[in-house]
Amino acid sequence: MVFSSLVFLYRFLPAVLLLSFLCPKKHQNALLLAASLFFYAWGEPVYLPLMAATIGLCYLQGRWVAALLHRGRARAAKWALGASVGCELALLLVFKYAAWAASLLRGAGLPVAVPHLALPIGISFYTFQALSYVVDVYRRQVPAQTNIVDLGAYIALFPQLIAGPIVRYRDIAPQLKHRTVTAAGLSGGCWRFCVGLGKKVLLANSLGPLFGRLSAAGAPTVLGSWLGAVAFGLQLYFDFSGYSDMAIGLGAMFGFTFAENFRHPYLATSITQFWRRWHISLGSWFRDYLYIPLGGSRCRRARWLLNIAAVWLLTGLWHGASLNFLVWGGYFGLLLILEKLLLLPLLQRCPALGHLYTLAAVAVSWALFAFDDIGRGLRWVAAMFGLSGSALAASADWYYLTQYGAVLLLALLCCAPLPRPLARWWARLRRCRPVGAGALQGVGCVALLLLGTAYLVGAGYNPFLYFRF
Repeated sequence: MVFSSLVFLYRFLPAVLLLSFLCPKKHQNALLLAASLFFYAWGEPVYLPLMAATIGLCYLQGRWVAALLHRGRARAAKWALGASVGCELALLLVFKYAAWAASLLRGAGLPVAVPHLALPIGISFYTFQALSYVVDVYRRQVPAQTNIVDLGAYIALFPQLIAGPIVRYRDIAPQLKHRTVTAAGLSGGCWRFCVGLGKKVLLANSLGPLFGRLSAAGAPTVLGSWLGAVAFGLQLYFDFSGYSDMAIGLGAMFGFTFAENFRHPYLATSITQFWRRWHISLGSWFRDYLYIPLGGSRCRRARWLLNIAAVWLLTGLWHGASLNFLVWGGYFGLLLILEKLLLLPLLQRCPALGHLYTLAAVAVSWALFAFDDIGRGLRWVAAMFGLSGSALAASADWYYLTQYGAVLLLALLCCAPLPRPLARWWARLRRCRPVGAGALQGVGCVALLLLGTAYLVGAGYNPFLYFRF
């Protein structure tokens, strides 16, 4: 089940909201856990035991580590933490990377059978959440959870189960115990959800066929390759940021506050700034649980650069078991190292140049990201710079520009925040006439919901790109 589906919009969500309003507060987490497990099982019930096992292991591991710390056995607790992290990562490695590793060994001539395991939806996200809980218990930042239902509600919470944002236990623990659904939170959550639905259905789904057609055309032209990379990057942004908006909105409807996951990344003036604005929860997770424990920047320069490289190679692999993701992560790691050593002062002095450089570098990265076949991705990048001997443009490129020009322009405009005069007007309206602002927001919600519904009823193209991660 996905958020941008009629089953979710008109059956699952209204039913869960109604039950949540009727359910006593002390049973709210049990209801959310049951709803979340049903939501997960709708798509692939075969992996429901894996989710249950993750919850059970995480509960036992947290209690184990906390008990050892309470007894003053710090060394044993450290070993327990290592065993817990290893166990969680083993599940992720088996389901996400075993087939890829076996295929590499087989390609090297070793007689290894390649397992055919379907990737459990959202396993990268909920595994990282489970890991952060156990590590935070070890760091004494949170007490071990004694109620497995509350912990299960955190790990399996359906608003952000499939694709984040990655929510840390220490941020949500107080809300698991005490939360209140207010009229303002409910209306704000509905608005945020509808905005995310519009991003996903009206923009991302409209842009997806453009890249599909360009990538199916064979050898791309220079114009076609840039157009395809831009279309894919915009599709991915509105697909993922739209999902994050819907998750944040759903959380607000149930009394939770989730951190922002995107802050207008295409306005960044450097790759360093871009990654502080794109998939913020993943970047902060790697910073706090990998980069800083490795030593961060408080070490010798060679070690510091090695830390950056390690984090970004693993960031690439986190996205998928394929060579193109490893190259994609290494590409960003190299750019970040170059910026920290040489480029940042220049980019800060000339923001316009920094913005153009960032947009071009990110567009190149999407060509590497989009194709599982790394050879095809590299050929696409070569075509972007006219290195493959391809033509500058073809008649099909101009046709696609005219056919998709309006949605491309709208998508580019939606990458930026509201213009300042309009934002100031809206702030004054909300402050001076909250009823009128609420009415306008309600009309906007209904309009976006109806438009999204009309699209879903009439169209068959409704993928979600981050399902495979």
